[in-house]
Amino acid sequence: MKTVQRSVGSGISRRFVRLVCAVVLTVAAVAACDADSPGDAASEDAPPDVAEAAAAPPIAWGACPALAQGVSRDPRLVCGTVEVPLDYRDPGGAKIEVAVSKLPAAQSRDRRGVLLLNPGGPALSGLDTPGVVAPTLPPSVLAAYDLIGFDPRGVGHSTPQSCGLDDPSLAGLFPYPAADGSIAANVKHARAHAGRCATNAGEKLRHFTTANTARDMDRIRAALGEEKISYWGQSYGTYLGTVYASLFPERADRVVLEGNVDPTKVWAKAKDNWGKAMSERFPDAARVAAAQHAALGLGGTVDEVTRRYLELADRLDRTPALVPGTSNALTGSMLRTVTYSLLLHNETLPVLVQFWKAAVGLADGKLTEADGQVLRQVFTAPQPTPGVPADNQATMFLALTCGDARWSDDVDEYARRTAEDRAAWPLTAGMPANIWACAFWPKPVEEPVRVTDRGSRNTLILQNRRDNATPWEDGLGLHEVLGGRAAFVGADNGGHYVYNQGSRCVDEATVTFLTTGQLPDEKVDCTDIAPK
Repeated sequence: MKTVQRSVGSGISRRFVRLVCAVVLTVAAVAACDADSPGDAASEDAPPDVAEAAAAPPIAWGACPALAQGVSRDPRLVCGTVEVPLDYRDPGGAKIEVAVSKLPAAQSRDRRGVLLLNPGGPALSGLDTPGVVAPTLPPSVLAAYDLIGFDPRGVGHSTPQSCGLDDPSLAGLFPYPAADGSIAANVKHARAHAGRCATNAGEKLRHFTTANTARDMDRIRAALGEEKISYWGQSYGTYLGTVYASLFPERADRVVLEGNVDPTKVWAKAKDNWGKAMSERFPDAARVAAAQHAALGLGGTVDEVTRRYLELADRLDRTPALVPGTSNALTGSMLRTVTYSLLLHNETLPVLVQFWKAAVGLADGKLTEADGQVLRQVFTAPQPTPGVPADNQATMFLALTCGDARWSDDVDEYARRTAEDRAAWPLTAGMPANIWACAFWPKPVEEPVRVTDRGSRNTLILQNRRDNATPWEDGLGLHEVLGGRAAFVGADNGGHYVYNQGSRCVDEATVTFLTTGQLPDEKVDCTDIAPK
């Protein structure tokens, strides 16, 4: 199950993020205690809410790190590093490096400053994000800002961390229950991964948190010689942005948050709306399949496609199907995970329905060569990035989701809630409520940063109505927390991305804010969605 990243992103140019990885929650393993050990108490000497960035030497810009085979990069991009404390409570102690990139602003008198970018994940590399984002921005924005990317601490080329996980993929680690609804195997899986990370990554992993990443961002600001930074974060990056603006309110200039995390739900409750969100997004793909019923044979209506999909998932749960030419079997969990990933983008819905057709053919023993090629692509492992451990993203995903906030360790409660969620939302089969390695994690080194409505009105929230990764309700939740600090622009669209997705209404609001600072006075409802 190491290949959804490759299959989902193949042939698709996306700004910000590789397709399958833009999830707000997936699971692997990381930890530092077993089920019978509650771990260390949260530290009482956590860093202050606002810590002055030490005088930082300017970044020495030069060549960027090597890429994975077959991956390209904007030739204008330059890279460097910033040294930061591993533990901000001990600023004179151990140090780590954060890799930073820059795509300079176009030559103009209109330069405002820097626009720091984060593609989410959690735990996605952002070093090449400026080169991916730049083609989607108009000249006015490119003249106003240097685009700044970075690999968050522990990720990619920023002192990368590893738990030494046997299966390094994120996609294969969603905790779907067994065919009969049991979570016994999930408990064992979570406990084993927690132990693996405790042994191989150790105590230092506890300091790789969102709050410390936000503190790193302020060190980046200082090294850039800027009094303030503007910021654009997507998915998990919206939480990182709100944490930065909460810790350093006087240093956040213009903030764009897209596909949003409700900061009151970090992280165990962040999955609460996933089942509902999937039920609202899935019909978009089912309509594509129904329109091609003659060719695909998946059903002529949304209801019929949905019913056949659920039957197929249950069938593969009970009898996984070996993919010819590989040593991999297609399971119900894999079917659901690929579906989740391809629903993140409108342009991949046609790819998704072809995958469904291939999965049916495989399960029926009637696989065509074309369908086999689709499935083999799903199971083709991505090329490794030189210098980055294979399980780096999985490791850091859990370092953040488990280390930012405390999770329950009540196994019986997970079992009960999984059964309820499984009955209420068949498309997600109980996975959102299931147990993760975080149940066996030590207490965080500090409490989550409190996000409030106090501060300047300097934030634009962009949210799709049918987003299966960060649901509509979570965007509204963020807006409620920020109050008058933020403006809300909602789009009657599906998928995880809002800007540059066919709405002039969304795009104009975003560009106007970045270039003039002007925010809408009231909530905006964008309905002018045109296919790209």
